Amino acid sequence: MATERPRVSRRRALTIVGAAAGIVLAPALLQGRGARAGPLWTWRGAALGAPARIVLAHPDGPEAERLFLTCAGEIERLEAQFSLQRADSALSRLNRDGALAGPDADMVRLMGEAERFARLTDGAFDVTVQPLWRLYAEHFRRQPEDRAGPAPEAIDQALARVGFGDLEVAPARIAFRRAGMAATLNGIAQGYITDRVTELLRAHGIAQVLVNLGEYRALGAHPDGRAWRVGLADPFDSTQIAATIDLIDRALATSGAYGTRFSADGRFHHLFDPRTGLSANHHASLTVIADRATVADALSTALYVAPDALALRVAAALPGVEVHITAADGTLRRLGA
Repeated sequence: MATERPRVSRRRALTIVGAAAGIVLAPALLQGRGARAGPLWTWRGAALGAPARIVLAHPDGPEAERLFLTCAGEIERLEAQFSLQRADSALSRLNRDGALAGPDADMVRLMGEAERFARLTDGAFDVTVQPLWRLYAEHFRRQPEDRAGPAPEAIDQALARVGFGDLEVAPARIAFRRAGMAATLNGIAQGYITDRVTELLRAHGIAQVLVNLGEYRALGAHPDGRAWRVGLADPFDSTQIAATIDLIDRALATSGAYGTRFSADGRFHHLFDPRTGLSANHHASLTVIADRATVADALSTALYVAPDALALRVAAALPGVEVHITAADGTLRRLGA
């Protein structure tokens, strides 16, 4: 599953624009049939190291700016909990110390969601895969041209420190039950932050918005009357759009091996099967559409590494979940919904 991120996200939907320092407000007058009076405002920034964008319609520029400042504050607050790029984050302290006393309610809630998806996917989703990321990153740092990958013995040693069943989650304490364990929330945290920011805007009366904080979530339709439209990158050529997805009151997340490649040929990458310790290569990309971005994020990670039979079972068990799969040979399939 996802682990420590580079500055470019593993999610490569082509409607993402480059990150900008601070807040940028970009008004554009709405046009077309059914358009409401007033501008469409855009905020561009970053979330968990990935480019981020929020687009909403509002008649008042200063109020739109105030809302964006509120959203940026919420992103910053949650990054202080979930980021692996920050040495002082709650997650980094958990990984360093093996336990986190008095965790924030959002950390407890997100870890609880992670446990739920781990059970639902028979362990295909597992936030404790961080030892595998460390192993592969260090191996290819030392041997960048190696085509064999880490030795089986080294993988087995890393796997001995992987297992969601040895992660203790309680309101008073989160802790690992085995020495050397470590967690990453990068396969679910972007979805969670997307949901939190979306609900924050809803609470402030915003009914039409597209939030993209590494994962997408839409409230309502685009103000011109159509759906919000998201372009998905071709996993074989990220300069091209493979498909467009229309969203109204839905969320979307995509996983693909092209985000973090350890080896030049892409065979070794960050999307590990937690049961084997190997990078999964039977899909080129996998997109999940669901009611919440947290669900879409976790499932896109899990089902990317899961066998087809498990993906079918999970999709069937979750009404409203839609799965779009691009296989390694380019074959397209759709499951659910």
